[in-house]
Amino acid sequence: MSTAPLPHDSKTKFLDAALQVIRTKGYTATRVEDVCAVAGLTKGSFFHHFKSKEELALAAADHFAAMADQVFASGPYQRSEDPLERLLGYVDFRIALLRGALPDFTCLLGMMVQEAYDTHPAIRATCDKHLSAHATMLARDIAEAKARYAPDAPWTPESLGVFMQTVIQGAFILAKAKQGPEVAAESLRHLRRYLQTQFTTQSTPHREGA
Repeated sequence: MSTAPLPHDSKTKFLDAALQVIRTKGYTATRVEDVCAVAGLTKGSFFHHFKSKEELALAAADHFAAMADQVFASGPYQRSEDPLERLLGYVDFRIALLRGALPDFTCLLGMMVQEAYDTHPAIRATCDKHLSAHATMLARDIAEAKARYAPDAPWTPESLGVFMQTVIQGAFILAKAKQGPEVAAESLRHLRRYLQTQFTTQSTPHREGA
């Protein structure tokens, strides 16, 4: 029986390369040639899988979102039975992910939608779909925590989930402006403290975080 390795999926190599190149250079500055060089594949192979750079970007957005879903589904905070602990743990986990070079921890979706919201409506819509889906995921834990700790709070779980996304995406922008993760980490620590104020009752214990 042959022990040769299975052939690598060239389409996945292009998608992984696109994440690296677009998060480093931006969508507009990214060339098909750049993606091919990083993937180690030819332009002929590229156009076998994708009709255009925009089609690659749409697939890359889906690829990035699927990878992010796996990362957060396996996050250690998911093991907590308390929804508020999960929510605060999510922020702690986000802070822990702020390591490496800027393209390694910033968001492909947020980056592309800033560039392409007006010129590439399909990219805008795809990024909005995935960013909104992540906010909806957060809203599930927020809804449980609200029911348990702050049932009379005047805000909705959906609006707080969107607000959390707003802070996170803004933190990434500032990290790029400051050329480092420290400002993003401090912004997320402020977010964590803010979340605690929204669920504080006499029966809610104070939770220290990162």
